Amino acid sequence: MTAQIIDGKAFAATVRSKIADHVARIEETNGITPGLAVILVGDDPASEVYVRNKHKSTIEVGMNSYEHKLPADTTEEDLYALIDKLNADPKVHGILCQFPVPDHLSERDIVARIDPAKDVDGLHVLNAGLLASGQRAMVSCTPLGCLMLLRDQLGSLSGKNAVVIGRSNLVGKPVAQLLLRDSCTVTIAHSRTKNIEDVVRGADIVVAAVGRANFVKKDWIKPGATVIDVGINRIPAPERGEGKTRLVGDVDFAGVSEVAAAITPVPGGVGPMTIACLLANTLTACCRSNGLREPDGLTA
Repeated sequence: MTAQIIDGKAFAATVRSKIADHVARIEETNGITPGLAVILVGDDPASEVYVRNKHKSTIEVGMNSYEHKLPADTTEEDLYALIDKLNADPKVHGILCQFPVPDHLSERDIVARIDPAKDVDGLHVLNAGLLASGQRAMVSCTPLGCLMLLRDQLGSLSGKNAVVIGRSNLVGKPVAQLLLRDSCTVTIAHSRTKNIEDVVRGADIVVAAVGRANFVKKDWIKPGATVIDVGINRIPAPERGEGKTRLVGDVDFAGVSEVAAAITPVPGGVGPMTIACLLANTLTACCRSNGLREPDGLTA
């Protein structure tokens, strides 16, 4: 068997197109334009690239983009004052602070300061609790992207056996909650799981989010399973020259592709879905705050 490659880049483009159409409709019908505010504290080069890409993508789908670049020595008081201002601004429907932040600031406290209804990163403890209790919540972007890819690939997920490898608050736990909501039987495996290969071997769906390069091997995968690789790991690539690296996932792609029915590549799989789902969350937050119908297929 040679696995079908799940093209996250192409699917993300389709999602962005749906978002742009919905944004245009609510702007024409209701005179409302969804707005996303992004806060960047300091001058981390990678964060600057991420923020620039988010700004570009936000504008491309017809939303308003509000960038707030603050110096690295910004105080908690000044940062919280900005967040409070954005919380109160009716033109801003989504707020995120790009992490990491300088050491004197607390990521946990920053997330707690954001209005949960505008928490388009889905990191607020209230949203985590709502998701866990089966209620309507803002969902973290990467887990939402995984769910969208699985629904597109498999249709109904009801009755599937799913194993999530990784128990982080950012990916592992919310992915597991989303799969439960879609009536999967879910097992969370992690670094302390005994005989982890045997646990994974029974899965129809495997979501790998453990942060270890090529961790999941070919003989762990049941023939015909669908594999979602969330990992992004940089490893040496001497064939590209001295000091060069390449990106790989948490799954041994070459080996697992021989037995799985479908698999996401790294890069080009889950990664492109993250910004697409950020835009989807912003649109959803706008619709909820204004009592408008939420877009089909863009929420959990």
